[in-house]
Amino acid sequence: MRRDRSLMAIAFILAVAALRLSYPVTMPIVVAVFIIAAVWPIKPWLERRLPSSLSYAGTMLALCLILGGFLAVVYFAIAQVAQAAVEDQERFRALYDSYATWAEARGLPVPGGTQGYDRLVALAEAMFWRIYSGLGYVGVIAFLVFLGLPEVPAMAAKAREELDGEDSGDLLGSVERIAARCREYIGVTVQTSLITGVATGLWAFAVGLDLALTWGVLNFLLNFLPVIGNVVGIVPPVLYAMIQFEGWVWPVVVFLGFSALQIAISNVVFPMLQGRRLALAPVGILLALLVWGWLWGVVGALLAIPLTVAMIIVCQHFRSTEWVAKLLLRE
Repeated sequence: MRRDRSLMAIAFILAVAALRLSYPVTMPIVVAVFIIAAVWPIKPWLERRLPSSLSYAGTMLALCLILGGFLAVVYFAIAQVAQAAVEDQERFRALYDSYATWAEARGLPVPGGTQGYDRLVALAEAMFWRIYSGLGYVGVIAFLVFLGLPEVPAMAAKAREELDGEDSGDLLGSVERIAARCREYIGVTVQTSLITGVATGLWAFAVGLDLALTWGVLNFLLNFLPVIGNVVGIVPPVLYAMIQFEGWVWPVVVFLGFSALQIAISNVVFPMLQGRRLALAPVGILLALLVWGWLWGVVGALLAIPLTVAMIIVCQHFRSTEWVAKLLLRE
């Protein structure tokens, strides 16, 4: 028993190291598989109305339209925030200097220390370029999806031929369950992201905060990052409110409104839409974000929940790993 556990620990460490080191190869493949699983129901729906060859073309067209629209939204949000930061950089610097003076007088920490504002700007630029480099894999992922989508039926048929009836049934059943859970997660996340974007945009408009549409789009995008995105989405509009409005009253109102919306959506709306099927325990969500974010950065954080759900489904098939699934799932 002790030997088996030691071997499992070694295998886990090697697998983690392999995933981290093989990021340029494994990440596009995993994302492509995830996309194929998400869009696959479109293909049989079109196949009932069009010839098989046209159904593939229609599926790819639908996928291109979805991804193109999503990338356009990402570009709009980044461009608007970057433009606002450049146009108001002196006001942001004055706000930082004001806080630094106030904090130093009271012995409080100042982010960045000496020349802290420039360091924070450099950190933001580094994060931006890290996200941009991740978008550089879009072409590779699209190519893999284009090649892999037509092969799904053939691969399923080969699995049935090569494996025994029971083994092939278990394998294909597990794959279908993982794909179904991924689609459920995407559907729930898109719904809550839309609600978050609309609600925050309307709140920003109601209090007279400039760039209301931008803050709504930004929070729509950041909501795809569990937990972290909800927190990060509050910061830019609150900072902007501090340079737009005089005094602290309206920035506090903006902060309280955004916080209340994020808390309500995360703790009421999301669990209601999610139900019990994808209910990960809080420790499971935290571990998923930490591990996958460390392994694959922003992409890992985006896929942390569906990848963890896939791992849970696999663990549930083996007695030796059932405890992992029970630990990560909410009872």
